[in-house]
Formats: sequence, C-alpha cells, structure tokens
Amino acid sequence: MSYLDDLKMIVTMNSYTKNKSGVDAVARQFDVWLEALGYETTVFLRELIGEHRLYRSSNVNGKKLLLVGHLDTVFPPNTFEQYRQDDNWVYGPGVCDMKGGNIVLLEALRRLKNSDGTIENIDVLLVSDEETGSDDSKYVSASLAEEYDYCLVYEAAGAEGDIVVGRKGVGTFSIEITGLASHAGNHYCDGIDANLEASQKLLELVKLTDLDNGTTLNVGIIEGGIGANTVSPHAHITFELRYNSIRERDRVLAAVHKIVATSYVSGSKATLSGGIQRDVMLPSRESLALVETMERISNQRLPIQERGGVSDANIFSAHGVVTLDGLGPFGDGDHTPDERASKVSFEERIALSHKVFQHFVIHKSF
Repeated sequence: MSYLDDLKMIVTMNSYTKNKSGVDAVARQFDVWLEALGYETTVFLRELIGEHRLYRSSNVNGKKLLLVGHLDTVFPPNTFEQYRQDDNWVYGPGVCDMKGGNIVLLEALRRLKNSDGTIENIDVLLVSDEETGSDDSKYVSASLAEEYDYCLVYEAAGAEGDIVVGRKGVGTFSIEITGLASHAGNHYCDGIDANLEASQKLLELVKLTDLDNGTTLNVGIIEGGIGANTVSPHAHITFELRYNSIRERDRVLAAVHKIVATSYVSGSKATLSGGIQRDVMLPSRESLALVETMERISNQRLPIQERGGVSDANIFSAHGVVTLDGLGPFGDGDHTPDERASKVSFEERIALSHKVFQHFVIHKSF
C-alpha cells in the first residue's frame, strides 16, 4: 500500500492552521501529485494563512463533481508530529482528520487514471483553514458552489463505514458589555456592574438550549472586571450555537438579539458580534438518492448518519449542491495525540471512490 508512504510524508509535515509555511508545503505536495494526473492548479493566495487550492480536470458536457478536503490540522508545531503504524492502524496528526481522507481521494483518482486513462468533470478543492471554522475559505467555497452538481467531502467515515448525510449548523458569537467603574466601598451605588449584567445574560442565553430539538447554546467564555474593589466597568461573553433546523436557528437568533438589547442592570450597554459560521446540512431526497446510487455502483450497503460536528460539507449543502460527507477512512482520537485510522477502511474507501468515479466519468452524472 504505497499510498501509506504518501500519507506518512504529509502527516509528518506540520500543518497547524496558523503554521502557514507548513500548510503551504502540504499543498505544494498535492500540486505535484494531482498535476501528474492532468489537473490544472488554481492557487488562492493568502498572506496570513495557508493558500487554498482548486484542481480542475478536463471539462466536458455533463454534470460536475467536486471532491473536498482540508490541509490543516489542530496540532501546533512540536506537539504531535509523529507517524507510526501497526498491523491494523496508522497513527499520527491528520490520519483521519483529514489528511487520510485526502489520500483516499488521491489514490482513487490515481486508480481511475490508470484504468480509464482520463479524468473529466471531477475537480478537487483543498482548503487551509477548516479547523478554525473556514472563516476565509467559506467564501471561496460559496463562490465555487454554483459550478457543481455534486460534492463529496472526505472527512472520516463512521465506525460502520457510515456516510454523513446531515450535520448541525454552528455559529460563534461574542457580547461586549459596558458598565461604569466605581469604588466598591465608597461609591458602590454609583457603579454599573457589567459583570452582573453578563451573569444575567448568561442565564438567559443558556435557557435557549433545547435538547429535544437538538439545539445547544454553550457559553464557553465569560470574563470581566478589573479588581475585587471595583464595580466592573466591562465584561465579555463568548458562546456557541449548534442547531438541527432552520426553524431552531431563527428562534435562537431572535432571542439572542432580544437578550443583547435588554439591560438587566440599568445603564449597562451591550453589543453583539460574530455569526453563523456554517449553516445546517440537512438530509435531502437528492442526497439520500445519491447514497442509494453509490450502493448500487459499489454493490455494498452504506449506512448513513447525522453528526453534531460541522465541516465544509455544510457550506456546499447550504448552496444547493447535492452533498455527502464521511468519504474518508474510519478513525478515532482525532484532535488528540491518540489519533488513528483503520488500514482496512483506507482500502475500502479507496475502492468505493474508485467505483463511484468510474461511474461518473462514464455517465457524467449519478
């Protein structure tokens, strides 16, 4: 399995999202590999983060398929950079999230090239900032979405080889609260307590969680004040929203704006920043039909699942592209030094993608 040598090469290149030089080094290696298959590379230059890559194949009449991955990992330099393997598993940063998935799509394209001699209407997008929310690349993805009919994202598979047909939407927000400082002993009543205002807003925010409907609102950071002897003049709240439906998104956003606009402590003021990073990815008739088509093509059962985590699949789905995720290998321990991926699942996913690509190249559609 020579593709595992390729995996080792890129896994041992640190590509922490903020390590621009490392992310770009991994991207350049994919330039070499994909250009050898006939792809033309478009580089989206960035000054502070890694450069995104779009690889275009030959374009003929018919529908178009986009394969999506990300180049970055969550591990800073000199933390977790080792690669190893045993009989059943490979271990290292990104082996399942998601350098392993990138290798799956690469190897499947190589087998397609070797067996069919041509790759048409199957493009590849590799972004550099997925692990920090795709705050830059989401605009690239959104601008490209209208060009494609189908999108396959190579995040890790489920434990049973599950294909991901749905993901929660996610938004991250901050509230800045302004009060008025005063001496806590001599002029307590002259102050406007921003910390108290923040605590009241926190209590109202967490009430918006509705576990029955899959909605969570987590206040991850709350801070403020300048000292125990001073009424707090400022406070800060950062919270995350995750949701399973547009209705829940709109309900919570309306309530958040009301909470921000309400002064529970007279005289305090608050401003809201942030927003929805990736909207909800909902299973659709078209995406479920695509799973059934892939089952027929591959002559195997493909279980499906929905996940609470988000990916770039959310972006393409939100723009009307028929999108499936979880096409990479199965693994676990992602975002930890125990990250690993199953060797068997690599071969299974490569074989699946190869068959799917062959069908698409012949029919220019699913």
